[in-house]
Amino acid sequence: MEEQPTKNWERLLPRIERIVDLALGWLEAHNSESPEEPAEEALAYRWRGDGLVPILHPDIYPLDGLIGVERSVARLRSNVGAFARGTPALDTLLYGERGTGKSSAVRGLLGEFAADGLRLVAVQRDELRDLPAIFSVLRGRAGRFVLYCDDLSFEEGDTSYKETKAALDGGLESRPENVLIVATSNRRRLITEYMAENLEASHSTDGELHLGETTQEKISLSDRFGLLLPFLGFNQETYLEIAEHHARLLGLDRILGAEERRTGALRFALERGTRSGRTARHACIEMLQSALDDP
Repeated sequence: MEEQPTKNWERLLPRIERIVDLALGWLEAHNSESPEEPAEEALAYRWRGDGLVPILHPDIYPLDGLIGVERSVARLRSNVGAFARGTPALDTLLYGERGTGKSSAVRGLLGEFAADGLRLVAVQRDELRDLPAIFSVLRGRAGRFVLYCDDLSFEEGDTSYKETKAALDGGLESRPENVLIVATSNRRRLITEYMAENLEASHSTDGELHLGETTQEKISLSDRFGLLLPFLGFNQETYLEIAEHHARLLGLDRILGAEERRTGALRFALERGTRSGRTARHACIEMLQSALDDP
């Protein structure tokens, strides 16, 4: 009478083993953490709705490679260095012409201060309204977090800047001491302005100027940033210096002569209608490709 249960168990055992194997395979396939670099060890993150998504391969640009904007880079380095050490620092707006190194300067902070616990969190413009939720996630977390919003600006009729302004100001909830906000923009004022708005301005009998309400409202957003750093366009000399820097990095200086590099960089800038660091790098890449394609 005891042999029948044993035989039944022996028949069921292969099925149980198969079920266990399938379960282990499912768990392995749905394991979201990377064994090479867990989320807790990432240097940079993206904010996505209700949490942080690690960026496992951040693009870090060396700050010393930024030419023509050394004063602004030095001030940025000093301010963020103070923040990384746990001392008071200012929310920062990097503004100026496109391609002058604003985004590269922010990404380069990781190369300077990651060892001190600095981390970047990329936040889209429309996600700035989530600042209270982001603060809640980062409050008390180990590390010093720079919330980075690239290309911050608002077009006429877009009233979301009012929500952004309120969020940047903090409201009733205090800012976590381990959070700093850094943004880049092509505009110093962040919001489209019109000549007609200047008609609202007035002055007193002694000449004191009073800006109109519309202008005051638009200025108030950029005023939320304690540190405004200009990244302005380059003159021809600085542009050529940047082009030579990229030529050395790409090995172009070993293929083309100095005069050919100069002529090619100037022609490329003329065609693009701008002299910027990005233009200088693109010019060197084009010259390199042309040189390698020639028999």
